[in-house]
Amino acid sequence: MAPKCNMLGNILTAMCFLATSCALRLSDQPNHPLHKSDAAPISFKHPGVFITKPQLEFVRTQVRAGAEPWSTAYKSMLAHDLAKLSRNPSPQAAVKCDSGSSEDQGNGCHNERQDALAAWAMAVAYHISGDAKYAQKSMSYLNAWSAALRSHAGSNANLQIGWAGTSWVRAAELIRYSGAGWSDGDIAAFENMVRSKFLPTAAKSDNRIANWDLVLLETAVEAAVFLDDRNTYDAVSKLFVEAVPAYIYLSSDGQYPKAARGKSSKPADLIKAWFNQTRFVDGLEQETCRDLVHTGYGIASIAHFAETAWIQGDDYYTGDVGRRLLAALEFHTKFLNGEAVPNWLCGGAIPKMNDDGAFDVTEVGLNALGTRLGLNTQQTGRYTQRTRPHETNWLFIGWETVTHARNPTNASAVVMRGL
Repeated sequence: MAPKCNMLGNILTAMCFLATSCALRLSDQPNHPLHKSDAAPISFKHPGVFITKPQLEFVRTQVRAGAEPWSTAYKSMLAHDLAKLSRNPSPQAAVKCDSGSSEDQGNGCHNERQDALAAWAMAVAYHISGDAKYAQKSMSYLNAWSAALRSHAGSNANLQIGWAGTSWVRAAELIRYSGAGWSDGDIAAFENMVRSKFLPTAAKSDNRIANWDLVLLETAVEAAVFLDDRNTYDAVSKLFVEAVPAYIYLSSDGQYPKAARGKSSKPADLIKAWFNQTRFVDGLEQETCRDLVHTGYGIASIAHFAETAWIQGDDYYTGDVGRRLLAALEFHTKFLNGEAVPNWLCGGAIPKMNDDGAFDVTEVGLNALGTRLGLNTQQTGRYTQRTRPHETNWLFIGWETVTHARNPTNASAVVMRGL
């Protein structure tokens, strides 16, 4: 438990971060590397990956009362193909994932991602309903894959590890600390799968493409919590605070964006990396001019990482990461809300902006920045309310209206990070 800070300092901090004007002033402050705080909790909080027990209890209360948007979102989740109790796991020993239309071809990529998402949906359903059949179904997915999986291969293997890994670990964390009866032997087998088949790649990350880097870091921090691995948690946290500024631009960065670690900082190389965008404004993302879908992947992973860290007492939302996340959410949703894309931005059109559900990645960030901190999230809130319920993209995002819509529950012992 973190020691109490000076009372006046706490009051002033709370007043500052609850004011939108404060957020605007903070946006001019430079980023500083993550530092290990003596006040940070030594042991991990469980369940402590992506969502807490009090947050789940809040959702359960809303669903049982028939309150919206939770009631409709929960019913929609249970009606989804991945949440059918008649559905069975399809584990494979060797999963091979390549890019493009030949990605799967029976090599297990779709099966693994979808089984992992199904395990997550069932774990959430169990915590909300209390019905043991959902826990049993979730465990059937977890146990089947931990018994079978031996390797990931192919050009998209690292991406697969990120996408499937985050859903696997979230589901396992909820089931493990639910009292549902997951056996010690099965838990040990699943831990071994995470430790040997996911964490080595995820913890190293892969910054060839920004959204790959971020989803691998997301999986790594979640795996570190699940495995009670403090060294990995600290190491990937440092990578995270380096990665986010290279993905979301703020004017405080200067004329050009920050370069990703190990990448060239020459203006011509940065422009090429940002898909030939030459004008940079607050909230622009490295993949904005690639397309909105991949941009959304990155936003989702940043929020997911920050949410797990917040649960564990590390608050990125009130620091540089939060400023960038807020700017990116508001920048992109204003166009989704009808503002015309200017000619200087991506040649006047953001690719895939009109794809159904392309940006249904806003719930976690909106809840943290808008609901909990009270910051100005007008554009994000307007978009999110109009497009609820957010369901799943069949990759790694799953039913976040259920878990994070207007969920005000606070974590304890939060330490501000990256100020």
